[in-house]
Amino acid sequence: LLARADTHVLTIFGSGVQARSHLEAVRLVQDFREVRVWSPHNAERFAREFQVHAAPSAEAAVREADVIVVATSATTPILRGEWVAPGAHINAVGATRPNWRELDDEILQRATIYVESREAALKESGDIIAAGKAVAEIGEVIAGKHSARRSANEITLFKSVGVAAEDLAAADLVYQKRTERGSQ
Repeated sequence: LLARADTHVLTIFGSGVQARSHLEAVRLVQDFREVRVWSPHNAERFAREFQVHAAPSAEAAVREADVIVVATSATTPILRGEWVAPGAHINAVGATRPNWRELDDEILQRATIYVESREAALKESGDIIAAGKAVAEIGEVIAGKHSARRSANEITLFKSVGVAAEDLAAADLVYQKRTERGSQ
C-alpha cells in the first residue's frame, strides 16, 4: 500500500518477536532478493534462523534498502534520515512511549507519515510527537480519503503504536474461534 511495487531490499532493525513477525508478514506480500538484519543483540542468530544477511552496522543495513522495518526497544533514535534512500518505505513499531524515539528528526521531516490512530500516536509515540506535522491515518488511505504514495522518490513512514481496542477485539475473536472449536 505504501511501499513501491519494485522493492527488492528489505532491512529489519531488531531481532525480537516484533522483528520476526514483521519479517514473516512482509515476505508474504513481497518477494525480496535481499534481506538484511541489524541488531545490537542476536543479529547473527536471527540471520542464520531466517537465512538473511546480518549487516555489520545500522548504516550498512539501511543504505539502498527499499523497505525498512524498525522493531526495536530503542529509546533514542537509531534510524538516521541521511542513510535512507529516496523512495524507501519504513514500518516503525518500537518506541511506543512519549519520551522514546527510534527515528531521527531528519527522517521525520523527509517522510510522509501514516499512523493507525492519530489520537493514539500523538499520545504514545515520541517520534510522532517530535515530528510536529500532520499525519494521515492508514484507514483514510484505505477509504480513499487520503493519498498513499505520490511518487517513486517519496519516503513513506508507517508508525504503529498499537491500539488497545483493536488488540482486545482480536483477542476476543481468537477466544471465540478457540471456544467454537472446543465445543465441536
